[in-house]
Amino acid sequence: LGKSEDQLRRWEHPRKRAINNMIEEIGDKELADITADDMLDFRETWGERITAGDALPGTANKDFQHIGNILRTVVKMKRLGLVLPLDGLTFKDDKERTKPPFSVEWIKTKLLAPGALDSLNTEARCILLGMINTGYRPGEAAGLLPHHIRLDGDVPHISIEPEGRQLKNKVSKRVIPLVGVSLEAFRQCPKGFPRYRESSAGLSATVNSFLRENGLLETEEHTLYSLRHSWEDRALAAGIDERVRRDLFGHTLDRERYGEGATLAHKRDVLQAMAL
Repeated sequence: LGKSEDQLRRWEHPRKRAINNMIEEIGDKELADITADDMLDFRETWGERITAGDALPGTANKDFQHIGNILRTVVKMKRLGLVLPLDGLTFKDDKERTKPPFSVEWIKTKLLAPGALDSLNTEARCILLGMINTGYRPGEAAGLLPHHIRLDGDVPHISIEPEGRQLKNKVSKRVIPLVGVSLEAFRQCPKGFPRYRESSAGLSATVNSFLRENGLLETEEHTLYSLRHSWEDRALAAGIDERVRRDLFGHTLDRERYGEGATLAHKRDVLQAMAL
């Protein structure tokens, strides 16, 4: 509920793919006919791909997670009373695959070098530059509507709202002041980013390809999303209060939230102190 067409498409695709992968291995069976051997055969196929280096444990685990959620939901909602052999199928995944942050030096000397981003299309470039001092998720920027971008008041800011799309969680709904290169970027795109509003996946693909082709990735592991991790590191280094930092970042606070929190002007001031 509440998903945009693009979000719905991206939500459906991995689930359909997981079911199709299972059917390809065990056949198109009635739920009651799925056996433990069927699922172990399916797991074995994934294991062979992982051993050969053709797949990652996390990819297989996502398939099993989607399959389990879908089939258990069908059993529950249809009141079938079946106990399906879906437990104990995932693989141990020892490798943490988090994206590394861009260093401040790299952002300053590479990404913000004169002319470095000139050949990237305007909307993608402005989303990237906006991300540097806001730490927003790329899809959050892509989904901004014109009235979510407020540049004329005392504190220019964006408001990330679940309007026309679904946010990751309830704390993702937030207001972020615009400072530094991010403010300048939004002044270039005051109406938002219609090119990517229904295709945030296309945004990431475009930017990551551009950065890779132009030698602007700090390592092969870096992506556009690394700017979000960089923002968090910079906020920590700047000593921003934990609640303010999490409110701006859209992360859950590990304690009860009391009061209204920091004012918009205060948030602007703390961001200005770390702005690029």
